[in-house]
This record gives sequence, structure tokens and C-alpha cells, in this order.
Amino acid sequence: MSKLHRIVAAVSVLSAAVAWPQGPASGQSTSYPAKPVRILVGFAPGGGIDIMARLYAKHLTASLGQSFVVENRPGAGGTVATDLVAKAAPDGYTLIMLSVTHAINATLYSKLPYDSVRDFSPVTPVATMADCIAVHPSLPVKSLRELITMAKASPDKLSYASAGSGTLMHVGMELFRSMAGIKILHVPYNGAGPSTIAVVGGQVPVLSTSLPPALPHAKAGKLRMLAVTSGQRTPLAPEYPTVAEAAGLKGYEAVVWVGLLAPAATPAAVVNRLNAEVERLVKLREVREQVATQGSDPYHETPAAFTKLIQSDIAKWGKVVRETGAKVD
Repeated sequence: MSKLHRIVAAVSVLSAAVAWPQGPASGQSTSYPAKPVRILVGFAPGGGIDIMARLYAKHLTASLGQSFVVENRPGAGGTVATDLVAKAAPDGYTLIMLSVTHAINATLYSKLPYDSVRDFSPVTPVATMADCIAVHPSLPVKSLRELITMAKASPDKLSYASAGSGTLMHVGMELFRSMAGIKILHVPYNGAGPSTIAVVGGQVPVLSTSLPPALPHAKAGKLRMLAVTSGQRTPLAPEYPTVAEAAGLKGYEAVVWVGLLAPAATPAAVVNRLNAEVERLVKLREVREQVATQGSDPYHETPAAFTKLIQSDIAKWGKVVRETGAKVD
């Protein structure tokens, strides 16, 4: 090889080495985030999803060097904020923190302005929690089986309070009602707090809610806890049986997940960077303890596994919505 050819070859190799890191995927993964990131929440400040979004936003800000700012856009069961993210630029700077309600809404609403699967790039779930079924102490039942017996003896005489139509507390209870073969009326409230207070105050006899607002009242004797809705007993309250255990309803499970999604077509490098960072965070003792104080367990999955979870829950809860006739009030 001539001296000239050797020089040309060396320059070509050097040019390739310099140019390679500038490829789209690699460049985006190393430079992201280069500016503040918005995390939309489709509900008012102070709720479970909002608290979880702010918790992770704080840690992502500290670890990734750019501000992750939570922006509340409440309305229509969270669909207002979800639609904004579906139509946002797919660059990783507009995300949404939502829950299993996203999967429920896919069937509960007859027409949505977005496709619940096609218009999003799932990043990862960040937390999971069980709901529970409880009753006012004045109701003469001490187990879920006794509640079923009472409901069968007096169809449509009992009523239950939930955090609102379309929440997992609602459709999860409808699944229980369907599997148990009972008729019990739904009384929706605007949130888990108000529904819990209504049952503690004796306005409604039965409660379907998340664990955090119910546990203090159960410990004070103002509520009688009958079961949790997870597939296994929760470490947050291991003394309470699952619905499957307490009622003999094999396969019953109604679990809330909270997760982070981006608009469809967000670069894989950006999605994977966020996913990897959440995976690191959920292993930290500080984060795990903070998530636990909200009555939740830290939870991480790959983007592909999270996508399958969403699709699975759309099918599961869609079937419940159709079979029970659950509606948005």
C-alpha cells in the first residue's frame, strides 16, 4: 500500500469514529434530557397519582440533571391530560403519569380522542397497590362470605361507595359482584377520601377503596376490613386476606398500577434511558420507603412488558365493563 493510500485509509477510519457518536439514537440517549421535562397528571394535586408523579419527578431531577416538572390537567377521568400527551411532540419532553384507569377508560368511554395503545410509548410502571373491601362496623357481617350471603338474601338492598365511576375501586367491585353473583348498588364519590368518610360516617354500608385512606380507620375500629383485592396478601397489611381467599373466588385480582408513558414514536433511546433510570431508583432504599408511605410497592418493568400489561388490562377490564354495564356518571 502506498503512503498516500495509507493516509487516506487512516483519515477514513478517524472520520467514521468521530461521526459514529452523532447517530440519532446514540446522540439522543447521551444528551437527553437537555431541557426541563413536563410530567402531566390528569387529576387534581394531592391524589395518589399526583403524589407518585412528584416523588419520581424529584428523584429524576436529581439524577438526570434537568427539572422534571409535574403539571396537573384534571378532567374527564384523566382523559384530558392523556389526549394532550398523545398529541405532544414525541421527543421525551412531555410525559404522563397515569394508572390502570387508562386501561379501563379504553372501554368505559364510548369514544376517546386517542387510541389507548397506538398513541403511546409506555416507559415503565413505577408503583403498584391493592384496593380493599370494608364495611361500617354496624353492618352485621364479619367476613366477605357473610357479606355475600347478606347481599344474596336482599338483592339491591346494600350499596357500596367508591372513589368514582371508572376507577378501579368501581370496576374492581363490579368484578367481585359479578363473580360472587350478587346485586349491590354503586354510590360514586369524588375521590377515595370522600368515599371512605361516607362509609365511616354511616352514610353507605360498604366501601371499595385504596388501602391508605382505609387502614387508619380500620385500626381505630371505625371500619371493618374484609379483604384486599390483590392476588397475594400485601406486606402493607398482611393480616387481611385476599378476596380470592376470603370469598373463595379463585382468580380474582384487581390491582392498581401507576406508570409513566410518552407519546408514540418517542425515540427508543429516550424511552430506554428513562426506563433504566426508574429501574435504578426503585432499588434505592429511600425511594422504596417513600413509595411505601403512600401504601404502594415500587414496581418496574421493561417497556415491552409494560405494553403487554396495558393491553392485558384493557382486555380484562373491558370485559368487566361490557358484562356489568358499568358507566361513567
